[in-house]
Amino acid sequence: MKALVLREYNQPLVLQEVLKPVAGKGQVLVKVHASGVNPLDLKIQSGVATHAKTQLPAVLGVDLAGTVEAVGEGVSRFKPGDRVYGMTGGVAGIQGSLAEYAAVDADLLALQPANLSMRQAAAVPLIFNTAWEGLVDQAHVQAGESVLVHGGAGGVGHIAVQIAVARGARVYATVKPDDFALIESYGATPINYTREQPEDYVKTHTGGEGFDVILDTVGEETLAASFNIVKQYGHVVSILGRGTHNLAPLSFRSGSYSGVFTLYPLISGKNRKHHGEIMAEATALIEAGKLMPRLDEGQYSMETVAEAYGAMKRRTARGKVVVEVGS
Repeated sequence: MKALVLREYNQPLVLQEVLKPVAGKGQVLVKVHASGVNPLDLKIQSGVATHAKTQLPAVLGVDLAGTVEAVGEGVSRFKPGDRVYGMTGGVAGIQGSLAEYAAVDADLLALQPANLSMRQAAAVPLIFNTAWEGLVDQAHVQAGESVLVHGGAGGVGHIAVQIAVARGARVYATVKPDDFALIESYGATPINYTREQPEDYVKTHTGGEGFDVILDTVGEETLAASFNIVKQYGHVVSILGRGTHNLAPLSFRSGSYSGVFTLYPLISGKNRKHHGEIMAEATALIEAGKLMPRLDEGQYSMETVAEAYGAMKRRTARGKVVVEVGS
C-alpha cells in the first residue's frame, strides 16, 4: 500500500510503498478515506513533540475516517463495509492515518455519523475527544452553568462551545470579531478578547461572580487570567498547561484545576475503550444536529500533503485541515 512516511525530523513526508497491515486480535483493518491534520503533526515532524513518543520511520495522522475491510479475532462490534472514525495512531510507533490502510484497535472506533462525509468525519476525533474529556469527564458541565471557552473558534474551541451548548450551559467564547457570527450560530456569546480585559467581561457576563467552568485552549497568560475569573468553587481545565502559574487566585476561590492529555490512552494502551465511547457520543450529537465540525475549504491529497501542512504552519486555514487518502 501507499503511505506517507516521516524518515527524519524536519524533513518532508515521503510517499512510498509499505506493507499492508493485517488486523490482529481485537483490531479492525480500515481502508482509510481521509486523515485529519492537527498541530501535533507539525510538532512531530519538527521533532519537538517528545510527549508523542514518536518512533522513526513513522506514518503520521491521528484522525482517521474510513471503511472496515476486515475484522480481527474477538471483534464483534464492526463488520466489513462499516463506515468508522476515531483517533487511532500516528504516535508511539502506532501507524497513523496517512496511509491507504490501517490496522486499528477496535476500542478506539465508532460508527461515523450518517450525515457526515468522510472529510467531515476525519475532522472530528482528536478535537472532540479533547473537548469532551475537558468539559464532561473533568469539569462535569451541567445545564444552567456558565461556561467560558478561551479560543472558541479554534479546533478544540469550536467543538467545546457546541458541546457545552448541547448540555444546556450558558456559553461564552473569546474570539476575534471576524468569528462573532460563527460563535453566535452555535448559540453562544462571543467576547472580543482583543478589546475586552478579563476583569471587564467577567463583570459584564457574570456580575463579577465568575464563570462556573473555564476551558482554556490557549495557555500561558490566558490560563493565568482564568484563575482570577472563575467562580467560587468553579473549575478551570486546560489543554495547554504551559508556563509558570500562580495558583493562589484559584485557591482563594476554592476552585479546582485539571489538565487534558488526550494522547494518553493511545500511547499507554490504557482506557482506550472510553475513546470509542466518546466517539459514539460525537456521532449522537452530530446526527441530532447539535454539533458540526468546521472544515477548511482546502482540498488536499497524499501527493499535496505538504500544502496541507503549509496551511497549518502559516495559520491560513479556516477550520480543520483534512487530507483525502483514498476514494
